[in-house]
Amino acid sequence: MTDRAEALGREAHQSDWLDWAIRAGLVAYGVVHLLVGWLALQLAFGESQSKASNKGAMQELAQQPFGEVLVWAIAVGMFLLVIWRGLEAAVGHQDKDEGADRWKARAVSVMKAIIYAAVGISALSVVIGKNKSGGGSKWTQTVMGWPAGQWIVAAVGLAVIVYGANHVRKGFTEDYAKHLDAEGKSGQTGRAYLLFGKVGYVGKGIAIAIVGGLITYGGIAHDANKSGNLDQALHKVLTYPFGQVLLVVIAAGIVCYGLFCFARARHLSPSDK
Repeated sequence: MTDRAEALGREAHQSDWLDWAIRAGLVAYGVVHLLVGWLALQLAFGESQSKASNKGAMQELAQQPFGEVLVWAIAVGMFLLVIWRGLEAAVGHQDKDEGADRWKARAVSVMKAIIYAAVGISALSVVIGKNKSGGGSKWTQTVMGWPAGQWIVAAVGLAVIVYGANHVRKGFTEDYAKHLDAEGKSGQTGRAYLLFGKVGYVGKGIAIAIVGGLITYGGIAHDANKSGNLDQALHKVLTYPFGQVLLVVIAAGIVCYGLFCFARARHLSPSDK
């Protein structure tokens, strides 16, 4: 029975419908990043009335004509990506030697599935009316009450910092290029796609690392209110020297990451299928 289930999983992982689902999900993910980047840019110039976060972006989109339909589409796209990463975690990464490398790759797939699920849940919470602002530190308040909770929060924050740093590393080493097929990396268009990827991964990585820093600080200080989400992290950036310039750079990076998602959807690498 287990072998049969694994065979069915591999068949689904290599199917045409999953290829379509991945591309649709990447387009939806790209839209979310464009919206978050736009809100971050408005925040840099003091014009934003919405939170520069995934949920804030969806709330902003929902207020536009046909906005709720688009938010529903984003939610569906995100859960399609969850299915992709779930199958990848279960039966993917066959190109890696069985052992630590394969399990590490599958663990990364699980983490990405959780990230996509979180974005999808944010979209659903907006369209079904649960858009009350509960504060970016709600989960940390819960965890702080557990035994050794503050150190769990701090550890999560450190993991987020590492995740953000890995994005920056991918940006500078152009490791992200593996997500594009050969056509997507050739010619002037390919150079533009690769530039979007470089700026996008570095900019998004910096933003993620700042969020991780806030979570870590909140854990060490045993104060959930000192941790925060992306919107709080971007507000924090404005308090730094040359904070407005840095925030504009981060916003541009998030937008470029969204554009790279579109390029990836069009030129999906065979290794991602």
